Amino acid sequence: MGKELLDRIVENYYEEEFLTVDGFDEAVIGIEENEMRLIYSVKKCLEIIARDETGEDGDAYENAYEYFTFNVSNAYVGKQTPIWCWDNFE
Repeated sequence: MGKELLDRIVENYYEEEFLTVDGFDEAVIGIEENEMRLIYSVKKCLEIIARDETGEDGDAYENAYEYFTFNVSNAYVGKQTPIWCWDNFE
């Protein structure tokens, strides 16, 4: 649903410019309309990173979490910085 949802958001809000995060289109779950910020599912982001993990240590999810929290969710890139929906409580 993510990539298709992102396409529909861009189509419906064609006058707006959204800040997207490369590689995480599938993780888009909505928008915040006041500042027109995309909302990403952290659970889906972690699944994307873990799926792409090439390490053989069996800790793909833990590695994904560490990578995501250090390199992705902590980045501030202005007022349109995406919103991270922490929806992974496993």
